[in-house]
Amino acid sequence: MGRRTLFAGAASLALAGCAATDTTLRAVPVATASEGYPGSPKAAFDRLMAGNRRWITGALQHPDRDPTRREVLAAKQKPYGVVLSCIDSRVPPELVFDTGLGDLFVMRTGGQAIGPVVTGSVEYGPMTGGTPLIVVLGHQRCGAVEAAYTALKDGKPLPGNLQSIVEALRPAYEATTREGSADPIETMTKHQVTLTADALRGNGDLGPLVTDKKLAVVAAYYSLDTGEVEVLNGTPG
Repeated sequence: MGRRTLFAGAASLALAGCAATDTTLRAVPVATASEGYPGSPKAAFDRLMAGNRRWITGALQHPDRDPTRREVLAAKQKPYGVVLSCIDSRVPPELVFDTGLGDLFVMRTGGQAIGPVVTGSVEYGPMTGGTPLIVVLGHQRCGAVEAAYTALKDGKPLPGNLQSIVEALRPAYEATTREGSADPIETMTKHQVTLTADALRGNGDLGPLVTDKKLAVVAAYYSLDTGEVEVLNGTPG
């Protein structure tokens, strides 16, 4: 059985098992915010970036964070975006983009490190529910990137499973050392984001969706100082 079929079957079983008994809830459109569901990559991207502008200025709306929204989503969900970000406590995607319940699938790993389980989790929304946008979000002064950079530069492995993060970030480290930089940590962070986005954009399952313009994979960088999300590449047209 192929992975696409397996995911689709699992999603169908999960939705069936979580079906609401309240017919009123079943009649309500799922995961549709007050502005309407942004079903295209560009519409989803524009929604996220509008939320980030609100975060920067403090004009937050805190959309879809109430008991009614919770009850609607009890039956099923249809997020419009996937965000792969760092574990850093200062960069919660739901706040950075001023989103609500049911808007985003969020994966968080040290330095946006990926492996089969993380990649599969990122793929879940686009492959089973048509989620039109993936954002890989790195950030300023990333501790995981700094630790990996130092470990690789000094040739001193980190203890336990922390070394698996170091190895996942090795390609970004190598790109940084080849390039040379006055600020290697920020350079390595941006390399990690773009390499990860490129890998997702070009993999065998997501690539066809990107080619058909049903999905965009955006590489982005968050400033701790200003709250602004800078797009590095992949802006949907």
